[in-house]
Amino acid sequence: MTTFVVQRDGRAATADELAPLAFAGYAHFTAMQVRGGKVRGLDLHLKRLRSASMELFGRALPDERVRSFLRAAVEAGPADVSLTATMYSSPGEFTAGGERAEPEVLVRTGPPASGPAGPLRLATAEYDRFLPSVKHVGEVAKTHLMRRAVRDGFDDAAFVDRRGRLSEATIWNLAFWDGDAVVWPEAEMLVGTTMGIVRRQLDRLGVPQRVRQVTPADLPDLAGAVVMNSWTPGVAVHQIGETPVPEAPRFRDLLHQGYQAEPLNEF
Repeated sequence: MTTFVVQRDGRAATADELAPLAFAGYAHFTAMQVRGGKVRGLDLHLKRLRSASMELFGRALPDERVRSFLRAAVEAGPADVSLTATMYSSPGEFTAGGERAEPEVLVRTGPPASGPAGPLRLATAEYDRFLPSVKHVGEVAKTHLMRRAVRDGFDDAAFVDRRGRLSEATIWNLAFWDGDAVVWPEAEMLVGTTMGIVRRQLDRLGVPQRVRQVTPADLPDLAGAVVMNSWTPGVAVHQIGETPVPEAPRFRDLLHQGYQAEPLNEF
């Protein structure tokens, strides 16, 4: 058994197959944490890959075929891994010839991750992502804005769109707490799989949730904030821009409770 794997369409990828991809940027992906050979929210990951493939390539692979590629990678490595599945088409970018090409799947596994302990300080940056509903590769702005935030003494960056609304952070979704309900920002953004898991489990737990516009000017009236992604359902945020945000341990605990209520799925 190898420690970690890189596979193309369910088998070990060769250097010749990987070389063109090292210079390609027209692709999309999903990332997940596998524990005991299982994952939470598999249906959400498959839906993400399917819908993004339709958007970028005009066609999508059957879910069962994608699952077989994910399963092959999980079975070839340790029981606990970080897994990234990337969908691409062989014509690559900067060409009009790949509109109907069948997507191919590159799966990579690595050490499991659980995210930073927090709390975090987020700088604000004016930014609107292109195709925000697609988790696509090649987003140089995200890394640039993250590094700029760290250079300025913050831990990461949160995005403010052209309408002045907080949308998401560089590799995170944002969630807020008003003291009674979870507040999800209303803006164009990537809806994360962890966000989807938490939302449906909070519904089952009877936790109030609201979707509304949140601007930097609204922050003093909120009672807590977190970021979440495939690593974790909630890392506390105690400052956004120059505005302090109260720590809300009950809020964070509710998010983690919801996430843990989601069953683990076999591939």
